[in-house]
Amino acid sequence: MTGPTTLSRPAAAASGQGGPAVPARAYDIGLLLLRLVLGLTMAAHGAQKLFGWFGGGGVEGTGMFFASLGYPSPEAFAVVAGLTETLGGLGLALGLFTPLAAAAVAGTMVNAIAVKWGGGFFAPEGVEYELLLTLAAVALALTGPGRIAVDRLLPWLRTHRLAYGVAAVALGAAVAGVTLLLRH
Repeated sequence: MTGPTTLSRPAAAASGQGGPAVPARAYDIGLLLLRLVLGLTMAAHGAQKLFGWFGGGGVEGTGMFFASLGYPSPEAFAVVAGLTETLGGLGLALGLFTPLAAAAVAGTMVNAIAVKWGGGFFAPEGVEYELLLTLAAVALALTGPGRIAVDRLLPWLRTHRLAYGVAAVALGAAVAGVTLLLRH
């Protein structure tokens, strides 16, 4: 028999039942899985740009690609993109400063979407992959990392607030917009 003390947080909220809820283990494990896959994928993309790992071009090769796209100081932008993807990705994987890590990933992916925009929706020329990564990052910024995260150990981040996620996504969008304005 299921009562208010055995419902997960989402189920208790949906049923309108108050009272203490047990840890939402499935919810937390789902968020952990999403964070790990998205975060490590983005960190690997950043390592391609910074170090040439995993078949990437390194700073020089990525800089040449960025130059062809019209970015000023293309090697500097390659370093910024690589660091943003690497650090944002690792932050997501660890659940550390999750709203900011998610915003970093989302902002970087907004630039990727803008670059590929004319290629349609479906891969390999389209934006479906980049859009999926962007929206997964935004979802994590808004939901928080779950309970299996380093953020749970930090008193000021222990309780996720929707406002943190919204503010972080707005910041990521603003930085992405400025970056796109610098591109000719």
